Parts: sequence; structure tokens; C-alpha cells
Amino acid sequence: MTEKIQADALFKQSIDYVRSNDLLADSRNIIESARHLAYKAINVALVQRNWLLGKRIAEEELIGAGSAGYGKRIVANLANQLTDIYGKGLDATNLYKFLAFYKAFPILDSLRLKSGNMLSWTHFRILLQVDDPVAREWYLNEAMEQTWSVRTLQRNISSQYYQRLLMSQHKDVVEKEMLEITSPLQDRLEFIKNPVIAEFLGMSQNTDFTETELETAILNNIQKFLMELGKGYAFVARQHRIHTEKEDYFIDLVFYNFILKCFVLVDLKTSKITHQDVGQMDMYIRMFDAMKRSEGDNPTLGIVLCADTDSDIARFSVLHGNEQLFASKYMLFLPTEEQLRAEIESQKQLFEEQHSSTEQ
Repeated sequence: MTEKIQADALFKQSIDYVRSNDLLADSRNIIESARHLAYKAINVALVQRNWLLGKRIAEEELIGAGSAGYGKRIVANLANQLTDIYGKGLDATNLYKFLAFYKAFPILDSLRLKSGNMLSWTHFRILLQVDDPVAREWYLNEAMEQTWSVRTLQRNISSQYYQRLLMSQHKDVVEKEMLEITSPLQDRLEFIKNPVIAEFLGMSQNTDFTETELETAILNNIQKFLMELGKGYAFVARQHRIHTEKEDYFIDLVFYNFILKCFVLVDLKTSKITHQDVGQMDMYIRMFDAMKRSEGDNPTLGIVLCADTDSDIARFSVLHGNEQLFASKYMLFLPTEEQLRAEIESQKQLFEEQHSSTEQ
């Protein structure tokens, strides 16, 4: 027996699910739908915030348009004031990005599809690399309609996909090539959860447990852990040994994702991530690709699952710009909706820093 249930129509966005006879499956569907809505709501708010800040700065610039250096002074002053209040993320470099964002897209409603969906701030930041307004508008529309990932958009802009399509007499060939090259990049981040909600482990919220104890708790609850990781994961090994001529190395947990068609390595850390942790996982990925990866497997992914992440590590270690290496934070309690929203936004900012220019 199935029953279609929709939340109160008074909500602008509702959680839909199909009731079945499986209480656990229904509960998971409700929770995952709620998380999806939370991600969407945070994304829309972030894009609107940045656009409105850019608009307000542009308006202030007009006031002192006849004064040399006025624009630079107001941005510098505002950046200092906002940083004192809110911390990182609102420095002068980002404020200039917001200003450029508003000037490139002066109509806010143009940033949405008719469905109401909106690209992420990272998408828009990449679009600002395109100087030609006609090309930028084309990339915007294609990214929204074709649901391009951030990596796909960056790859297409870097390879001048728009210009090559204009010049080619065989547009279908160019498009086919693009799809073949970018298909492995699509949706990969959907399979890298951050944060990982691991309250089912029953661990203390303080840090008085070892990595071995954390590993054991995960293995004792492996089915729940796989469900939290997402679709397509299968457990492969614990303390997987990689033997070289001089030494043995042991990877805490190894999984295989049948959708991504790749191995996923997990290294557990009960403390805040360090550059040594990132370097170690980078080495594991390279060794695993060289020694264990089979023909037909996509490049191995590595996740450092830690008690806390770090923006400096994301920007200045080998984590920066790495397409195979990720840092995820685990939470040993079920957060409130407000806590989850805040944590998701924090981790999205971290991901942006990992894939942004270190010159910012």
C-alpha cells in the first residue's frame, strides 16, 4: 500500500514522499528531502546576499563618482568593518566579487530558472571569468538548463567551449566531446557528504576516544554509515594494506562506489585536520591508483573524515584544487535545523576556498 503525502501547502517548498510499509525507508526519505531543501535554501540566500551587497556598494560608488579613489576607500572601510563583525569571507577581495556579480547580472530575477532553481555562488563566481557578456549569458543558460556541475562549467569555460561551438561546422561533434570529457565530473560532490551526521555511532561528543575506537564504531554500524554516505557505496576493507619495497601502509577504510565507478578511501581523524593528514591521504590516493585501481575504474577518491575542518588547509595545502581529495567533518550528534544550516554553509565556504585562487 502506498500513499502520497505532501506537507502543508502554506510552505513555499514542501517535503514530498511516498509512504510505504517500511518505516525506516520513509524516515530516510523525509530526512534526505529536508536536507536537500536546506541546501537549496542556503544556496539561494547566499546568492541573494552577495548580489544585494554588490548592488548596495554600486549605489554607494555613485554617490562619490566624482571623487578619485572613493570606490576603493568605501570597499576597504566596509571590508574592515564587516570582517570585525563577521570574520572571514567578507574581505575586500570578496566584496569586489560581489560588486562585479551585480554589474554582470543587474537583474536578480534573471538568475533563476522558471522552476525556481538557482545556480550556486561558486557557479556565478566562475561565470565572472567570462568578459564577453554574450558568452557569459550563454554559459549561464546552459549551466542552468543542463544542470552543469561547478567542475563542468569551469572546464567548459577554460576550454572555450562556447567559441569552439560558434566556429565549428559540426556542433554535434564538439558537444559530444564535451559530454564525454565532463561526464565523470558530474554529481561527484553529491557522493561526498559534508558534514557526515554520525549520531548513530553512540560516541561521546568529547574527543576522549581513539581513531581505532571510532573505526570500530563505524564498522559495528556499517549499514547506517553506508546509508549516511549516500548512494552506491559498498564496504571493501578495514586497515587495507598497501605494500611497497620499503614499508607497509594501512588505509583505515576502503569503499567502492558503483555509481561513480571508483574506490573511495577514508582516513579517520579524531582531531582537527592538519596538512600532514592531507598529505598522507594524497599519498594513499596516488599509491592506490598505481597499485590497486583496475581498468575501467575511475580515479580513486580520498576523504579525510575529521572532527573539524580548516580553511587555511583548504586553501594552502595539497587539498587546494585537488579533484580527488576531500575533507569532511563528522558530527556525533543530530543537529537542529539551524545548526545543520550553519554547518552546511560553513562547509560550502570551505569547499569554495579549496577550489578558489590562492591569490584572493
